[in-house]
Amino acid sequence: MADDTHEKASVSPEQFGASLAPSLIDACGGSLSDLRFFTTAWQQGGAATAYGAWCHDDGTEREVVVKAPVGWTEFQFTRDLGARNAPTPRVAACGDELGAYDLAWLVIERIPGDPLSSDLKKKDVLDLCAAAASFYKESLDCFGPPTKAPTPVEWESYIERARQSVRDNAIPEEQRWKEALKATSKALPGLISAWRARSTRFWRHGDFHPGNAMRRPEDSAWGPSECVLIDLARVTPGHWVTDAVYLERIHWGKPEMLHGVKPAKAMAKAMRKIGLDPGDDYSDLANIRRLLTAACTPVFLEREGHPKHVIGALEALEHTLKLV
Repeated sequence: MADDTHEKASVSPEQFGASLAPSLIDACGGSLSDLRFFTTAWQQGGAATAYGAWCHDDGTEREVVVKAPVGWTEFQFTRDLGARNAPTPRVAACGDELGAYDLAWLVIERIPGDPLSSDLKKKDVLDLCAAAASFYKESLDCFGPPTKAPTPVEWESYIERARQSVRDNAIPEEQRWKEALKATSKALPGLISAWRARSTRFWRHGDFHPGNAMRRPEDSAWGPSECVLIDLARVTPGHWVTDAVYLERIHWGKPEMLHGVKPAKAMAKAMRKIGLDPGDDYSDLANIRRLLTAACTPVFLEREGHPKHVIGALEALEHTLKLV
């Protein structure tokens, strides 16, 4: 295995990508061409991303996205689900080594347009929830249930840090926060016990939001027009309600963006429609996860401190305390 740590750290992603281009083209048997490497706003480390053209056996060309290197989780789930009827990108080519490097790479379909988040409508939210249900089913059919439980979250520590943050910062509705967090602390042992007893038989997306979903157009040669989930780098074992609550969470400051759709309920309905059991306790688990997540908001004021989001999280916490 080549020691490429220093090289990737000392060059830009574009330079690193350009150095890989000949090996990529060779690995793809000449079907890949017109590589144009770029850096995205969210990109970290030395990963390279490019647009390119893929020539099929019948001579037709299609636009593709090239990613190198990718982590093993993203590689495995993108590769294997891409060969199924899953709401994920189709794969033109992939491999786990490239020239002198031991690294995984992907050549996937390029879906034109913007993510669903650019102009989110009610149909988009419902289709996003349906895509999640399909993702859970296809992942289970492909990989089977996870054999390893997710790493437990130290909720006790986070809630104590949240209470300290409220004491130390000028947070909106400080007194309400103090009272809600005090009530949360009292209920915490039972909440944590119930949450840790949940089923973790699902593969969840891990970064589930409208910015990680695109719509394949009607005239696409890659597959049917549908909502496609992208960025599978954070797929992890767990319970699907974690994805549902995360979708709620990022919209606590702007709930109108969900157009009245309740993600957990919509996802459970979509799961039943395709023959996947969401579990009889999903509503209770969603409430517990919602409460715990909302209560931790003061810990993350640096990135989640917008007043509307903080108030939205407080309202979610107060409402859910009454239910659990």
